[in-house]
Amino acid sequence: MKKYATEKLRNIGLIGHGGSGKTSLAEAMLFSAGVIDRLGKIEEGNTTMDHDPQEIKRQISINTSLAPCEWKDHKINIIDTPGYFDFVGEVKSGLRVADGAIIVACAVSGVEVGTEQVWKYADDYNLPRIVFINKMDRENANFLKVLEQARETFGQNVVPFQIPIGAEENFKGVVDVVDKKAYLFDGKNLKETEIPSELQNDLDTYREMIIEAVAESDDELLMKYLEGEPLTEDEVHDGLRKGVVSGKIIPVMCGSSTKNMGINTLLDTVLNYMPSPKDAPPVEGTDPVSNKEITRSADEKEPLTALVFKTMADPYVGKLTLFRVYSGVLKSDSTVYNSSKDEIEKIGQLYVINGKKQEAVDQVLPGDLAAVAKLQYTTTGDTLCNKDSKIVLKPIQFPKPSIALAVEPKAKGDEEKISVGLARLAEEDPTFEVEKDTETGQTLIKGIGDLQLEVITNRLSAKFGTDVVLKEPKVAYKETIKSSVKVEGKHKKQSGGRGQYGHVWIEFQPLNDYSKDLEFEDKIFGGAVPKQYIPAVEKGLRESIREGVLAGYPVVGLKAILYDGSYHTVDSSEMAFKIAASLAFKKGTEQANPVLLEPIMNVEVIVPEAYMGDIIGDLNKKRGRILGMDPKDGLQVIKAQVPQSEMFKYATDLRSMTQGRGTFTATFSHYEEVPAQISEKIIEEAKKQKEK
Repeated sequence: MKKYATEKLRNIGLIGHGGSGKTSLAEAMLFSAGVIDRLGKIEEGNTTMDHDPQEIKRQISINTSLAPCEWKDHKINIIDTPGYFDFVGEVKSGLRVADGAIIVACAVSGVEVGTEQVWKYADDYNLPRIVFINKMDRENANFLKVLEQARETFGQNVVPFQIPIGAEENFKGVVDVVDKKAYLFDGKNLKETEIPSELQNDLDTYREMIIEAVAESDDELLMKYLEGEPLTEDEVHDGLRKGVVSGKIIPVMCGSSTKNMGINTLLDTVLNYMPSPKDAPPVEGTDPVSNKEITRSADEKEPLTALVFKTMADPYVGKLTLFRVYSGVLKSDSTVYNSSKDEIEKIGQLYVINGKKQEAVDQVLPGDLAAVAKLQYTTTGDTLCNKDSKIVLKPIQFPKPSIALAVEPKAKGDEEKISVGLARLAEEDPTFEVEKDTETGQTLIKGIGDLQLEVITNRLSAKFGTDVVLKEPKVAYKETIKSSVKVEGKHKKQSGGRGQYGHVWIEFQPLNDYSKDLEFEDKIFGGAVPKQYIPAVEKGLRESIREGVLAGYPVVGLKAILYDGSYHTVDSSEMAFKIAASLAFKKGTEQANPVLLEPIMNVEVIVPEAYMGDIIGDLNKKRGRILGMDPKDGLQVIKAQVPQSEMFKYATDLRSMTQGRGTFTATFSHYEEVPAQISEKIIEEAKKQKEK
């Protein structure tokens, strides 16, 4: 592939609801541009973009994939993103380096939840966009219905650039509303034809919409329009480009990716109306030394600035780091500075990525996307620059994991392999986290949804040869006491030779502060227990609180006052007093009204107002306490406190209750007493586990 100047580049993200046909559209674009010589199919597992074994098996996109194509002396970098919410991190990273987006909507299903979600992401990055109504050849395809839905949902600046000629099996061409011409599809080519008379009224209506949108995008044109003067063709085209680049106009186009219909006109529209990296505003960052804001524009003469947007493990070249150069030029076999990690990185061979293939290049110009293998320190979100012109770009904002599962090896001795494998997979996916729960001893994997965690464990098996079992995490219950009690602990053993003797009186009191485990107080007078044995008493208690008397959970919120006891000049020892203290602990906690405690989470749920009743009802069912509600950006934020044991499946529950429109965060708040009937079940279950 030849080198392209920055103004000849287009970086376009394909986004949309799962199943709307993004990967098939990418395939059709590559086919129309002559990059591939046959159209791959999702069902046959031979598309350029879906090359991961898991993607082929499941027939869905899991990763953001990259492939460039050449069209009319321009280079278009196609960024194909997944549609399923579990892989939202991939969408965010792909859009971070795009200059525009094509929102793919199905002509049958219309505007779906995923369409609304990705629209918000495109808003977050201020991306110009085109709506492509796909699958026009399908039964029940309805262009007008989807167009109206899009205008109702996203605003009146959504305007049709095309009208389909025919629909379903009779879909055969389009009328270009901008240039007032009609075309029939003829293989890879278009054949100009007469505008069908039945579409003339629609053409006039939509043409007027476009002229209005153009006029509103520019003050001078608006004056001309309001005075009744017609706009020239050049003014219309220039106004449209300005309007689309600024996001004030959103073109709607149509076609069928699997039949390769409407793809040429879409590629033309990308070149004519979507911004090049030169049109995008300069990238903003900070100087890591002075903390001052810096901007860099897409110019070869500027110092090097590049952002890493994806890390992937390639079976042949090892770790592949995908990046976008924002300014300056990055060359093969050079040295760069990673300002996010304060490390020097050696750059080896640079590659242009085309699906799963790599093509070696000697340099990457501003605005272009490329990859490099085997970087030592660099991870997703890092900035690469020159050491003498430091800059740190804003990292990619990834959503926090909302679901956790415990992972256990199927085979003994696999722990080390699992640990290494999970750490490597976490490098590839910033929305995936691994942590060791110190309370329960379990290894937890956390992610956005069930499907993501399932895919990750399948990859663990395929790439690292180790199988795991996924289980619901254990709840870190604790135990405490509710009343005060004074008890005796006596350990006396006589069996030939030296005996053992330790004797204590301890008062146990509730602390009512569950953040502390044990507060020990020595109130011995007159040497009833010699000073050298008092640390042993405390040690005996500290070892005992690891396992409570109810269900074997750690004990917290306990005050122990050692106030009396006795000793034997020969038979007393540290060990004897340690044992005496543990006997006192067991007896004392049994008598002092022991109770079970559970972790309570602070939960924030963000949902459209229509779902408020369902969400509040469900949180109440989960033993939640509603603390308040606040409006935020047209949505409602519900704040509540909910027991952790009720929250493990909440990500899935919330998604089904809100059709994927709700999000939530949960953070630990405090411990609270478990209600009696639930406590009984937990104690019973703990006893069964112990017997096993």
